Parts: sequence; structure tokens; C-alpha cells
Amino acid sequence: MHIVDGALSNEVLIVGSAMSAVGIVVGLRKLTMDLIPAAGVLSATFFVASLIHVPLGFSSVHLILNGLAGIILGWAAFPALFVALLLQAVFFAFGGISVLGVNTLNIAAPAVLVGLMVNPFLIRTTSSSLAAVFGGVAGALAIALTTLFVALALGFSGDNFALQAKIVFVAHIPIMIIEGLLSAAAIYLIHKVKPELLHAMNKGGAR
Repeated sequence: MHIVDGALSNEVLIVGSAMSAVGIVVGLRKLTMDLIPAAGVLSATFFVASLIHVPLGFSSVHLILNGLAGIILGWAAFPALFVALLLQAVFFAFGGISVLGVNTLNIAAPAVLVGLMVNPFLIRTTSSSLAAVFGGVAGALAIALTTLFVALALGFSGDNFALQAKIVFVAHIPIMIIEGLLSAAAIYLIHKVKPELLHAMNKGGAR
């Protein structure tokens, strides 16, 4: 989902960077002591998972796991994912520095949205199987929303990117399925073994 340098208009870069900056500030304020270890782990997980990527024109196809990050971290997903994206841009030239704000917005905003949608149900259910279903839906939906954000960023940068935006969505359908299954398994395990992780977001990340 990394958009590369030079693909977006200046207007999109400015707006995306400004919105990401707001998200990061809010996320840092929500980053409680309880969330810091999880933020570090999820940031590292995203960093490693997205290292294996397939270039796709102005973007790329790879695992993201932002749905899981959104469920556990809420708004704190913004700084956690920003750090991972920054390190990738600096050390591996994934995406780029000028598009860092837009890439952060495209990945972190869907994470926050699905976290806000699903977390209230997760903390109320006593069934780990039902929790896994919610987690799976969140994982797949986060990828779908991320492709939508990428498509909008490309679309607002010029009509010549319309076909590219459609290709990005279609190419990520298998990723939606895989991430849905991975997120479902992760949430099932968390709900069974350490359910307080789901409540940590409610204390800091989601308010």
C-alpha cells in the first residue's frame, strides 16, 4: 500500500500530511503506558509483514495487519504505524519521504475506523469465537478501506490514475481474505489468553 514519491499532486501531499499530523498528535495523547508495549510489537509486526511486497505501479501489494493494530491501539495506531513507515522509507526506500504523510493516513485512518467500530462489541462479548468473527471482519475491512484511501489519493492527483486505483483494489482482494483470517486468529487468541489488551484501547486509544 506504499505510494511512491512523485505519484501524487502537491495538494494531496499537503492535505494528507496535515491529516496524519493531527492523527499522530491525537494518537500520542492516547498512548497510555498500558498500550506502549503493544504499540511497539504491532509497529514491528507491520514493519516485518510489509517488507515482503509486490510492486504494483504506483503502489505495492503486501500484508499490513492494520485492522489488528486498530482494534488494540485505536488512535495510537497513528504514531505506531508512522514510525514503521518512516523506518521503511529511510532504510529500504519503501514509499518515500514526501508521501510519508499520505501513506500514514491511508494505513492508520482505516485502522482507527475499524477499531472504533469493532472494539465495543469485542469488549462486551464473552465468546472467543464471536470475537474472532469481529476480528476477521475488522481485518478484511481495514484493507478494503486502505485500498479506498489509496484510490482516493491517486484519483485526486489526476484522472490518469483511475485505472491504477481499480487495479490496486482488485489486487488486494486476496490480502483482505488473508488478513481477515489472521486477524480472526489473533483476536481469538487474545480474547482467550489476554482479554485486557482489548480493554486497553478503551482506556486510552478509543476515547
